[in-house]
Amino acid sequence: MHTSSIHWFTVAAMLLAVIGAAQAADNSKPTDAQLIASAMRAAPKRVAKDATIIAMGADGQMRTLRKGSNDFTCMPDNPATPGPDSMCMDKNATEWVNAYMAHKTPPAGKLGLMYMLEGGTDASNTDPYAKKPDGNNHWIKTGPHFMIVGADPAFYANYPKSPNPDTAVPYVMWAGTPYEHLMAPIK
Repeated sequence: MHTSSIHWFTVAAMLLAVIGAAQAADNSKPTDAQLIASAMRAAPKRVAKDATIIAMGADGQMRTLRKGSNDFTCMPDNPATPGPDSMCMDKNATEWVNAYMAHKTPPAGKLGLMYMLEGGTDASNTDPYAKKPDGNNHWIKTGPHFMIVGADPAFYANYPKSPNPDTAVPYVMWAGTPYEHLMAPIK
């Protein structure tokens, strides 16, 4: 084989190895620093800087990445879902989310605040547990917003509860369910 042929073959092989390594690095799981940065983008800087940061571990269990000094807990974007999902919530909203995840009634009389300043993955406005649009579950797109959860039902009386809301103004999501909450866009 000619010397220049060997040289180009070697260079091509090295280039493919570098490209393969770069692609593998892109598909690897995020570092704790990346997860913390993602979680902190969910809330105003003054809230996020002192919040506890948690993330879902590979075993499905939550793990603490950073202990905070205020009553907020932030979670990073979930790389397994399309769109941003980072969120930051106060203590009462955390209890509300835990009840939702367990399919239980949220605690009464505990008004909570949640931030999703990067927006959220599209969701049903009527079915809290819908996984995808089906034509009857009123799929909506949400931009950057904050949420008020756990309010007395009378709180929601003056806000639109349409299955197909104008997401540019405050509206009630999951109206008539134990998980109804106010969605308040910020842009």
